[in-house]
Amino acid sequence: MKAVVIRTFGPAEGLAVVDLPTPVPATGQVLITTEAIGVGGVDAVIRRGTIGGYGFEAGHVPGSEVAGTVTAVGHGVDSSWIGRRVWAFTGFGGGYAEQASVRVEDVLPLPPDLSSVDAVTLGSSGVVAHFALAHARFSPGESVLIRGAAGSIGVTVVQLAARGGAGAVAVTTSSADRGDRLRGLGATDVLDRSGNGDADAPAGYDVIVDVIAGADLPSFFDRLKPNGRMVAVGVVGGHPPADFGMQLMTAFRKSLSFATFSADTVSEPDRRAVRTEQFAAAGRGELRTVVHEILPLHDAVLAHRKMDAGEVFGRIVLAP
Repeated sequence: MKAVVIRTFGPAEGLAVVDLPTPVPATGQVLITTEAIGVGGVDAVIRRGTIGGYGFEAGHVPGSEVAGTVTAVGHGVDSSWIGRRVWAFTGFGGGYAEQASVRVEDVLPLPPDLSSVDAVTLGSSGVVAHFALAHARFSPGESVLIRGAAGSIGVTVVQLAARGGAGAVAVTTSSADRGDRLRGLGATDVLDRSGNGDADAPAGYDVIVDVIAGADLPSFFDRLKPNGRMVAVGVVGGHPPADFGMQLMTAFRKSLSFATFSADTVSEPDRRAVRTEQFAAAGRGELRTVVHEILPLHDAVLAHRKMDAGEVFGRIVLAP
């Protein structure tokens, strides 16, 4: 089978298409012939070597979610899975391939009215968006700022916050065009990447969901109201400064909170329940998926170049 591997960590050119043996599903696994592969921010973070401490090595196949058809099952798995259209979480890797072997617990049947492309656009990002707002204890009427709203997580947080009755849904993004598109998804205020640019935007926010992190993260503590909560769900902009917590201590009397959030801390049944509901909502048109572009598997380098250049609105999907 064809697969994409990381030959060298760093720029997108370190990715390469190679021939690998077709996986054989082990006990408790299914084999999926992939129709759509989600290209996520975590893939770029791994490829750059930002989280090299997790033990990734050259030859790693990136990709954390796929959708397609089950073609074989391992020992102990009900054969009725064969032939079913599914979405699957492949963990920290294994998705950029024509075939993927996945634990059956990480597989979810797709509703007939949801495409494979839409499934990998929403599957992981929707769960992060939902539980990030819950982690921040978001309540109806509160104001929310999404930092880095143009990615697949951000566009889903915008929609969920708006649907959840937020008093204001502000976004940071890089252009007026993107701002207009985010307004169409439920944003009420559009700011530039530094958090400025809209005189009518709230002066402070109850909740900030941060996809970016990076050097500017501490400056956004100034945009929290008293008792405000910031939740970081990604590091696509790199790690924040080592002393970023000093900004919180400086604002001690505002009782601010900062937290990180990973879907790894949510139980599998809870993730499955939310994902099932979101897939159904997307199939009904109540939750929108935003696909930037569908590219063939051999264009994985191009997909990552576009992410590195900040060109992507929504999600890029690879199609074998």
